[in-house]
Amino acid sequence: MNRRFCIAPMMDWTDRHDRYFLRQITHHAVLYTEMVTSAALLKGDRNYLLGFHEAEHPLALQLGGSDPGELALCARMAEDAGYDEVNLNVGCPSDRVKQGRFGACLMATPDVVADCVAAIRNATSLPVTVKHRIGIDDQDIDRDLENFVVQVSAAGCHTFVVHARKAWLKGLNPKQNRDVPPLDYTRVYRLKAEHPDLEIIINGGIRSLDEAEQHLQYVDGVMMGREAYHNPYILAEVDQRFYGVSPKPRQRDEVVDSIIPYIEQELGRGTALSYITRHMLGLYQGQPGAKGWRRTLSEQARHKTAGLEVLQMAQGWVKQ
Repeated sequence: MNRRFCIAPMMDWTDRHDRYFLRQITHHAVLYTEMVTSAALLKGDRNYLLGFHEAEHPLALQLGGSDPGELALCARMAEDAGYDEVNLNVGCPSDRVKQGRFGACLMATPDVVADCVAAIRNATSLPVTVKHRIGIDDQDIDRDLENFVVQVSAAGCHTFVVHARKAWLKGLNPKQNRDVPPLDYTRVYRLKAEHPDLEIIINGGIRSLDEAEQHLQYVDGVMMGREAYHNPYILAEVDQRFYGVSPKPRQRDEVVDSIIPYIEQELGRGTALSYITRHMLGLYQGQPGAKGWRRTLSEQARHKTAGLEVLQMAQGWVKQ
């Protein structure tokens, strides 16, 4: 799988509807699910939690957990469901995640992460990747990050997605942890230089494709998060610039037209229109009529009887 450009897993954002929408803009960027905990997958509705559209490939399932046996079972489910990769979350700093003994707090126990990776590797033929921070709290970024990567790679992980910030589990909330700790891209660059045999994907604060191309001088791939969600049309040139694909990207109105059959199908299944269109609010960002587009979708799509006419009303603003 070519991870040269990836879209970050984001809770409450990168659900199946968002991923299908993004796939209408880029066919080659690697998409990631929201984090699914091993406990939820083993006890909950497996079909709902693992469901996706075939158009979403290449697609990775991000798992949260710290029990090797549970994660192994979930990895088998992911392979059976048709995913292309299993990614282990070792980067989320939320209190709920800490209490569940997964996410960024696991950076303090690289041996546990290594055991989890080994168990997943033994349970599935899918690639196993790890998404993590450059450190937590008072960890020494150089020494502890090196120890983490060495132990986890020895267990069979070849690909590391590195959020180039520390996570402060004491003193900062999850929102602050996305912005307050300073970015340290050079540490991620050094990690790649120190481990040329590993695939290193850089994540954190990347806001343009020009920035992404600059990072690729030092690492193997980039992962874009919030910018790709709030300004999704930024992805329109990804296939050309990062994958060498020649066809012209779809125009914004062509993206809307391409998702209409999907919306019709989902409405027929009882899915509320707002569940899909909430991910489309930023499609016309910076364009004339963008405010009317956002307002129409935000206000009208939430009505129980809302249908495609709402999308047509919203398009009226951007076609004027």
